[in-house]
Amino acid sequence: MFALVDCNNFYASCERVFNPALHLRPVVVLSNNDGCIIARSEEAKALGIQMGMPEFKCRPLLKQHDVAVFSSNYALYGDMSSRVMMTLASLAPEIEVYSIDEAFLDMTSFARFDLTKYGRLIRRTVRQHTGIPVCVGMAPTKTLAKIANRLAKKNPHYQGVCVLATAEEIRTALERTKVEDIWGIGRQWSKLLQANRIESAADLAAAPAAWVKKHLHLVGARIQVELQGTSCLTMELVRPAKQSICTSRSFGRSVTLHEELQQAVATFAARCAVKLRKENSLASLLTVFIATSPFDESCKRYWGTRTASLPSPTSDSMTILRAAQTMLEGIFRAGMSYKKAGVLVSGIVPKEARSTTLSLFAEEELLPNERDKKIMQVMDAINQRYGRGAVRLAAENPGSWKPQQERLSARYTTRWDDIIEVKG
Repeated sequence: MFALVDCNNFYASCERVFNPALHLRPVVVLSNNDGCIIARSEEAKALGIQMGMPEFKCRPLLKQHDVAVFSSNYALYGDMSSRVMMTLASLAPEIEVYSIDEAFLDMTSFARFDLTKYGRLIRRTVRQHTGIPVCVGMAPTKTLAKIANRLAKKNPHYQGVCVLATAEEIRTALERTKVEDIWGIGRQWSKLLQANRIESAADLAAAPAAWVKKHLHLVGARIQVELQGTSCLTMELVRPAKQSICTSRSFGRSVTLHEELQQAVATFAARCAVKLRKENSLASLLTVFIATSPFDESCKRYWGTRTASLPSPTSDSMTILRAAQTMLEGIFRAGMSYKKAGVLVSGIVPKEARSTTLSLFAEEELLPNERDKKIMQVMDAINQRYGRGAVRLAAENPGSWKPQQERLSARYTTRWDDIIEVKG
């Protein structure tokens, strides 16, 4: 048995944890630059506020119903996610963190337990320890656990916990689930299935296996087998190594000066390098891109990008930053108003593989500079102790190109100055 534990309206719930005045009040959270709505409380959903709707389009509705509006507070959300996952890890022998607000638990050894009662215990414990409400779905496969979790959220009858243990329970759940709501079935596959009169999860489970494999390939075949109750997807206890790492931002205002864009790209490049070192990995490819607003007149739109190989795989901030600055020179166009920039590192290999990577054209292999390596270690240690940005390269500058965040809540759990004070 697998359990999928999913936080309810996670970003909105995080905002409520430290602000009791938001209880039962509609809450929405905005994307970068306070653009679109990316999270809604149940009260906000009941008002008809849609996911992805631009904030300015529903501003009168937000004001009319006294909706609490917040900028994205990723420092708070990330820390609250860690607290939820640590709590879940104490409630099951194995946990797979699937996303910032979802995790699979291995319930195989819980056969003698009343799983519904244990699911309610999970809900109570997470709520008590973190203040975040969750729903729990349990079933013999991950795909069925996803369906169970969705039923637990949508149907009040389950009181937040849905267990699909018997063949009859699974069959009823599959009949209630539309094919587009199955985990792993995207929009295009949904259209294909519906065109072939496969409308529900039960229809997909009963479809000819050969037809499913032909049209939905191996992924679809696995989904079908999982819907039939046979587990194909095991617990991923070790997160797979990242194939690429990207740091990008939409700016809070238009950037026209080359110097400011240079500072932004330098900051993004350095952050990619830090992420590489945390992954104990090296990158061999670097991509830099800059873009104007997609809403500008066609003659003023521009998307510039360039990819290049690094001399040898590296995670050194100075090496990656210098390469990024050189590439920026080749794509920058004067007179443009830039609204976004980013740096992506790829061709990632484990740090241990560095000694076996050779260049086809270099006369001799480039060895990492021991002095630079020690500098990176010291910078990482200082920033880990005193917070990101305590020490940084001179070319970096968070600066005025940062995203617009006019409604940012306090970072209650990650910043000393924002810790709540209780006065008697």
